[in-house]
Amino acid sequence: MATTAEGLFLKFAAGKLNQLASRIVDCLGRLSTEQIWARGSENQNAVGNLVLHLCGNVRQWILSGVAGQPDVRQRDAEFAARGGVSGPELAAQLESTVAEAVGVIKNTTAERLLERVRIQGYDVSVLEAIGHVTEHFAQHTGQIIFATKLLTGEDLGYYRHLKAAAHGEKTP
Repeated sequence: MATTAEGLFLKFAAGKLNQLASRIVDCLGRLSTEQIWARGSENQNAVGNLVLHLCGNVRQWILSGVAGQPDVRQRDAEFAARGGVSGPELAAQLESTVAEAVGVIKNTTAERLLERVRIQGYDVSVLEAIGHVTEHFAQHTGQIIFATKLLTGEDLGYYRHLKAAAHGEKTP
C-alpha cells in the first residue's frame, strides 16, 4: 500500500489516527472522572466532550461519508453532555470507532480517493474527507493533551526521546 503517493497518504492517515487515539486513551487513564468532565466555564469543552465529538466526527466523516454506513450523529449532544460516561467507557468508544475507521482507510483504493462524497453539507473527495478527519483529530488531541497537562501537572513524556540528553548530544 505504501509504494505510491496514495498508499503513503492512507498509511500515514491510519497510523496517525491510531497514534493520536492512543495518546487520548493515555490521557483519559491519567484523569479522574471529575477531571474528564471539568469545564472552566460554559463556553469551554471538557475532555469528555472532545472525545465524544471525535467519535461523532470520525463516525460521520469516515464510517458514514466514506464507507456508506447510516449517519446517526447527534453533534449537539456531544457538546451538551455533562458527564455520565467514565474514562474507560470513553476510551473503549474511541478505540472502537478509530479501529473501524482505520479499517476503512486501509481498504480505500487509489481510485476511490478521487470520488466525491457529501458529508455534513460539504462536497468533498474521499481524500479530502480522510485528510479532514486526520487534521481535526490532531487538533482536538492537542487540546486534550494540553488539558491533561494542566489538570495533572505532569509531563506526559510523548516526546521524551527527542531531548538532547537522550541522544547523548549537547544542545547547540
